Amino acid sequence: MSRFGSKEEEALIEAVRAVSRAEILPRFRALGRAEVDSKSAPDDLVTIADKAAEHAIGARVAEILPSARIIGEEAVATDASLLDGIAHPGLTVIIDPIDGTWNYANGLSTFGVILAVVEDGETILGLLYDPSGDDWIVARKGDGAWYDGANRRAEKLTASAAPPRLDETMGFVGLYLYGKADQARIAATLPEFRRTYSLRCSCHEYRMMAQGRADFVLNGMLNPWDHAAGVLALEEAGGVARLLDGTPYRPTMTDGLLLTAGNAALWDRLADLWSPLNRS
Repeated sequence: MSRFGSKEEEALIEAVRAVSRAEILPRFRALGRAEVDSKSAPDDLVTIADKAAEHAIGARVAEILPSARIIGEEAVATDASLLDGIAHPGLTVIIDPIDGTWNYANGLSTFGVILAVVEDGETILGLLYDPSGDDWIVARKGDGAWYDGANRRAEKLTASAAPPRLDETMGFVGLYLYGKADQARIAATLPEFRRTYSLRCSCHEYRMMAQGRADFVLNGMLNPWDHAAGVLALEEAGGVARLLDGTPYRPTMTDGLLLTAGNAALWDRLADLWSPLNRS
């Protein structure tokens, strides 16, 4: 029997909201130069707010779920072996303290907090929280995806039912996530679509997918803090998330190309379009 229920879910949501008010929002558009640093690349940023929020959320999670492993993005940046814990039996909580840090550090409000609860290697809860609007999408395994907030009634979500005609679809493709050869291959396909974007923020891309406001995302980086919660939200809203080779997504995966779509027919059409990427 799962050691996770509605009481713990509510406590985690309130913890994320409280930490956002205390650590994230007061620093937004108020960061000094010394409070922003880079990690793997000049545009892969981390701020004092990321570190403070991860520490604070982790402390709250430890109180709510004392037996759970806690894996935060910034902790993994210094110890990648922490990722191995996701596959272990029991509960694991994965935290992205600020998803969309580049946006946050540059004064753009397209950022969020992502939290996923994984049990025995399978995501059972996903939270996509927007600090600016104080609202969130929460998904429970087998119980749907819901849009909720401080000043709204919970709304059950349904992903896009768009037909598989590519010239009618809108989605997200971050070319910067790929090598030069694959960038050229993908770029050559973009005129097939009505519109393509990149929000530089998985939290909001998945929110739009779960709400039926976007049709697809092609993602070339499988960090579990970016995808574990969002994939659950999309699937619970009726969408499809698989690696480009057709393998169902799991939060233990760290390699491959992840294709998500609002419905199975569109996923099949996109997988066929981008199948050459599997052979690159």
